[in-house]
Amino acid sequence: MPTVLRVDGYRFFFYSLEGNEPAHIHIERDDGTAKFWLTPVDCADTIGFRAHELRRLRLMVIEHRLMFMEAWNEHFNA
Repeated sequence: MPTVLRVDGYRFFFYSLEGNEPAHIHIERDDGTAKFWLTPVDCADTIGFRAHELRRLRLMVIEHRLMFMEAWNEHFNA
């Protein structure tokens, strides 16, 4: 499970066996987890994050989306 970015205690990563799904990024911190689609940026699933954190995470995904897409494409040879 490659970690793409760590910032402010959040870990942004993806699972190596998920190449059959559209590009997305997983985020975890403490007991919270979330999954965001990258195109368009949208929250697919979340457990343990409050609404204000999800808004912040969405902005972080938008800010780093190109880097996440490059890492996804490199890892899955897309």
